[in-house]
Amino acid sequence: MNTALIILDYIFDIAHLEGKIARSAQQVAERNAIANANLVLALAQQKDWLRILVKVGFTPGYIDQPKHSRMFGQTHKLGAIELDRPGTEFHPSLAAELGELVIVKPRVSAFYGTNLDAALRARRIERLIICGVSTTWAVQSTARDAHDRDYQVLVLEEACAAATPEEHRMSMEMLAHIAEIVTLENLKDL
Repeated sequence: MNTALIILDYIFDIAHLEGKIARSAQQVAERNAIANANLVLALAQQKDWLRILVKVGFTPGYIDQPKHSRMFGQTHKLGAIELDRPGTEFHPSLAAELGELVIVKPRVSAFYGTNLDAALRARRIERLIICGVSTTWAVQSTARDAHDRDYQVLVLEEACAAATPEEHRMSMEMLAHIAEIVTLENLKDL
């Protein structure tokens, strides 16, 4: 089955302890989420799966930032997630060189306002393996959108993190209704 790996928002501002909106960074570190993302990137390369790195960001000057958004409305005041700035660079620990395609998204889901679906359809992708930060927001939103677009959805639990262990656990419980929750060991057999 044609497979793609989608890794979400492992960027400095979100996933690094010194990031400007790094609510989940402590859990990213404690869960070794980026190390696990690197392992799945290497596995995906061996298996010739399409490898997609996704980052959220707004146009310089925040022209496309939704100021009314409870999630994104204050990012300009913090100087966070502005494209072409250090905060939207991939986390220095992420093996970003193993990615084949970078998608920049303007909202929570990797499908919203991007060419992700077109890129997947061009490669006749049927199955998506999704991981990233935060489990509560980007992973859930992207997994739900993928499900509704009729992809088979797998979520790599070991390479995800949320602001708290409880948020992560609850997200995984919810995602299990629309996706298969998998481990690195499970993926070796695909």
